[in-house]
Amino acid sequence: MRGKQTVRGMFQSMAVICAAAGVIYLFVPHDDKADPIKPVDYRVELVTAQRAAPYPVLAPEGLAKDWTPTSVAYDREDGDAWHLGFLTPDRQYVAVEQSTTAPEKYIAEVTHEARDTGRTHQVAGRTWQRWEGPKYDALVLREKGVTTVVTGTATQEQLARMAMALQPAKKA
Repeated sequence: MRGKQTVRGMFQSMAVICAAAGVIYLFVPHDDKADPIKPVDYRVELVTAQRAAPYPVLAPEGLAKDWTPTSVAYDREDGDAWHLGFLTPDRQYVAVEQSTTAPEKYIAEVTHEARDTGRTHQVAGRTWQRWEGPKYDALVLREKGVTTVVTGTATQEQLARMAMALQPAKKA
């Protein structure tokens, strides 16, 4: 007799829990069609990086509005690393990476092991190296004291469009 009460109690408890979960589901707003990508405002981090970095921090100017900024970071402790990530209009990823870290190590890290193709690409009067990899392709610009990498899943044309839009941050 005691065993039947335990089983009955378990089913009653489960019914109460399921009813409560159903009520919560009905009253909590949810939109399955909403875009899960939330744009970030990178202006504050850009000003911080521009003040702290020992090199001219680059950020895009004049990109179309449908390029969505999705991530931003500046890490002074890790080679003054500047990161700014975007989604292109066709939902491909493009990141701008800059650092004072040793170029070979840094490029391999941010491009997820891409390799130098030996080819170059002229963008806005500068010669960028073309790198290709299993995950990301990249355009790499090595200058005195800083390495700039435009990398991601986007096409070479989109990477070049980002590289062309890069401008030194204006002093605040």
